[in-house]
Amino acid sequence: MTAPELDSLRLLVLVGELGSIGQAAVALGMTRPSAGKRLSFVERRLGLVLVDRTRRGSALTPDGRVIASWARRVLAELDGLLDGAEALRNRHENGLRIAASMTPAEHLVPRWIGELNRAHPGLHLGLEVTNSDRVAGLAREGKADIGFVESPGPFTGLTSRKVAVDHLVVVVDRTHPWARERRPLTPAELAATPLVVRERGSGTRETVDLALRVAGVGPVKPLLELGSASAVRSAVVAGAGPAVISALDVADHDLVPVAVNGVDFGRVLHAVWPEGRRLTGPAAELLALAGRRSSRE
Repeated sequence: MTAPELDSLRLLVLVGELGSIGQAAVALGMTRPSAGKRLSFVERRLGLVLVDRTRRGSALTPDGRVIASWARRVLAELDGLLDGAEALRNRHENGLRIAASMTPAEHLVPRWIGELNRAHPGLHLGLEVTNSDRVAGLAREGKADIGFVESPGPFTGLTSRKVAVDHLVVVVDRTHPWARERRPLTPAELAATPLVVRERGSGTRETVDLALRVAGVGPVKPLLELGSASAVRSAVVAGAGPAVISALDVADHDLVPVAVNGVDFGRVLHAVWPEGRRLTGPAAELLALAGRRSSRE
């Protein structure tokens, strides 16, 4: 059995409420003959007589009243669906949930969302700063509309797009022996030295481990595992030991970069969002803005 059209169900409900096919037709913006044909078609499709038609008006039969009561529930559920979809659309149009790992969150995302906010002053922006693994999880679970990560991937269940490039550097405090070393370190020397590192799941930690493995000497030996880039910087400045951090984090800090031969610490920063989903509204604007800024820098 093929289901009746929704407008036919609305017509049936209105006939029961108004006691007239003509008045129900006017309420739905259709002609009386068209309404009559619709009702006859529904009756044939369901194999039931739903409306008693008399000169004094129209009334629902007992079967018609049962079908109309079910139709009201169907239409109410549909109205709830449409209202919910409208609320979701308004949320996406009026708010943007962003997640970002430490390096993009500290150095790039604030500029991007500042420019987006200037273009849309009423837009509510929320930024959650965490490590790359968690950012990917938030995007995958739909808890962030878009995420920015510094890990090399792969990004299972996500679509990714390059938004910036970065380079990691080895740094020490000014009293460390490497600060006075004139020759570059070898990969083996770096791998043999315990380092101040980010926690597992951070993009920087993953990039360092991968680069050392590619050089044939990894992974890194942790001296301290810390939960933020600022904590790693502070530990190095305090003399805890060497670290590998973003070049963006070196400026304006009392750190000495140390050259290393034979290790590629370059990396790409990505935007991520759920696989198969097309970005729209503010999320799409933010992605485009990040791409434009990246191409100019």
